[in-house]
Amino acid sequence: MVMFLDVALLILKKDFAIEWRSREVISTTVFFAVSCVLMFSFAFVREGAPLGDAAAGILWVAVAFSGTLALGRSFERERHGDTLKALLMAPTPRPAIYVGKLLGMVLLMTATEIVLVPLIGLLFQAPLFARPLLLAALLVSGTVAFAAVGTLFAAMLVRSRTRDVLLPILLYPITVPVMIAGVKGTSALLQPAPEEALAWMWIGLLTALDVVFITVALWVFEPLMTD
Repeated sequence: MVMFLDVALLILKKDFAIEWRSREVISTTVFFAVSCVLMFSFAFVREGAPLGDAAAGILWVAVAFSGTLALGRSFERERHGDTLKALLMAPTPRPAIYVGKLLGMVLLMTATEIVLVPLIGLLFQAPLFARPLLLAALLVSGTVAFAAVGTLFAAMLVRSRTRDVLLPILLYPITVPVMIAGVKGTSALLQPAPEEALAWMWIGLLTALDVVFITVALWVFEPLMTD
């Protein structure tokens, strides 16, 4: 167990060091996410007033799209120099490689969300900070579920020439429940009288999806990468 955690943290440290020096993925992801939100603001804001509960849906659409971009860009590095192949050949537990990449992806998406939330709150006049702990729980649990599936698929497709096309095709159908739960939970918090009980229900569903997705990914990562 100690070796498992050491390997996962070592891979996380490696990814963080590369990103800290280049800032390639985070800058691309944040720019793309902000661009999405700005375009939506032109479509859903009329005379200074947003249309309906647009903020919740736009937040999670931006998270999904920017997360997909981050997954592709992050694993592009592993293709050069056969880095992923070298990691798989190392005498370490292969699921630890998955956990390390997953942790890095969660941190990257969280950094993007830190920029997105206040921007959406400003542009769409949404009280996103009325219940900050509940919103944080929704975002964290939803991000982990999305990244758990995305990391597995991105690793599988790293050697495919059509990975940029196949990744969203495989990822989005499976993460539809994550997006629905995130939107519904966030929308419940944005009501004039926030529905905390309903938000907790969606957080519970997202937490259950976290457990299922991570368990399945740990179980299938080694045989899938071996094949």
